[in-house]
Amino acid sequence: MEEKLKQQPSNCIKVVLFGPESTGKTILAKALSAHYNTLWVPEYSRLYAEEKAKNKEVLTKKDVLPIAEGQMLLENKMSKKAKDLLICDTDLLETKVYSETYYDNYCPKDLHKFALENYYNLYFLTNIDIPWQADGIRDKPNDRDNMFQAFKSALITFNKPFVLLNGNLQERLSIATKHIDELLKNSV
Repeated sequence: MEEKLKQQPSNCIKVVLFGPESTGKTILAKALSAHYNTLWVPEYSRLYAEEKAKNKEVLTKKDVLPIAEGQMLLENKMSKKAKDLLICDTDLLETKVYSETYYDNYCPKDLHKFALENYYNLYFLTNIDIPWQADGIRDKPNDRDNMFQAFKSALITFNKPFVLLNGNLQERLSIATKHIDELLKNSV
């Protein structure tokens, strides 16, 4: 189990888009990937939830570890292919926050361990200042502030480096690229 949640060694800079549902993380991940001509890691929980929804099933706490394992499998695979930069559309800390929020503070021990141990150069916390959009998977339109606070609290509690992204896509992209450019410059 542990090996499935462990980050494999990589020489690339890793940044994570982090925050509540419907805050533009995937759109921003794609835009950053295009801007830097690099790879991005999709959010495995979305793919997993969409498969369950096809069978009229909902996510339960039994799905937390398979989602975490799937996320790390994708990240580890992509980190071997990325050269200088990898954009992650989530990470295990996000899975931990969702698990604890949705399932009464439930978080498997191994998920907790690797959510804190796996390393990322920078997190981009996506604010809730853009409209929520239904998509058949998202389910917390009236709890956005509480979810945002849970994500922000996790970053602060576990001392993760982060930058808050506000505004429309172009404003968020501008802030993110400024910080990524700095990371890339300092890695040379």
